[in-house]
Amino acid sequence: MEKLQQRLQYKFHNPKLLQQALTHSSVTGNERRNYERLEFLGDRVLGMTMAHLLYKMFPDDREGSLAARHVKLVRADAVAEVVKRLKIDEYIIAKDRETTQSINVLCDVGEAIIGAIYIDSNIEQAIAFVERNWCGMIDMAETGSAKDYKTQLQEKFQAQKLPVPVYEVLAKVGTEHEPVFTIKVALNNEVFALGYGKNKKSAEQQAAQNLLQKME
Repeated sequence: MEKLQQRLQYKFHNPKLLQQALTHSSVTGNERRNYERLEFLGDRVLGMTMAHLLYKMFPDDREGSLAARHVKLVRADAVAEVVKRLKIDEYIIAKDRETTQSINVLCDVGEAIIGAIYIDSNIEQAIAFVERNWCGMIDMAETGSAKDYKTQLQEKFQAQKLPVPVYEVLAKVGTEHEPVFTIKVALNNEVFALGYGKNKKSAEQQAAQNLLQKME
C-alpha cells in the first residue's frame, strides 16, 4: 500500500479506508467493508470539484459548454483512465481479474478513493487529488477559440506602454507524461491571472485570456 499511496500523492491516516475503497462487493456484501458507500461520496466530490475547476478555467464558456465538458470528465471511462494511469487497478480486491478490468468497477474505485481521502482528511485534500489527476485531461483546444490571447495581451501592454508580459511557472504536478502546469502572468503586484494546462503553451494562453478580462 505504500507504493500506491506514493502514486496517489496522499498518505492515509487510516489505511483501512484505502483498503475499503479497493474492495469490490464480490468479496463482501458488507457496505462498511466494500467501496460502495465511499464511491457514493466520491462521486459527489468529483462532480462538485470538476464543476468548480471548469468554472475557473473557462470563464467565457456558456453553461451548455461547461456542462458538456463536465459530462466528459466525470463519466466512467474518464475516471477509469485516471485509475489505470495511477495503476490503482493492480490493487483492486475482487473475486477475479475480469472484475477488476471492468470500466464501471474502475470508475467506482476511482470515486471511492476520492471519498476515502475526503473522510480520512478533509474536502481540500480530496479536491487537490482531483485537480492533480483530472486537470491534465482538459484539452484547452476544445474551447474552439482561434484567438491567440498571448498576442492580444502583448498588444494591449504595448498600447498602454507597459513592459512585455512575463509568464511564470508556479507549479508543475502529475507525471512526466501527464503534467499539469500552473502559469502566472501579471500586470503588477495586485493585478495578475493564473492559467492551467497540460503544457506550458495552453496554460499561458489561459493565463493571458484571464488577465485580459481583468484589464477590461
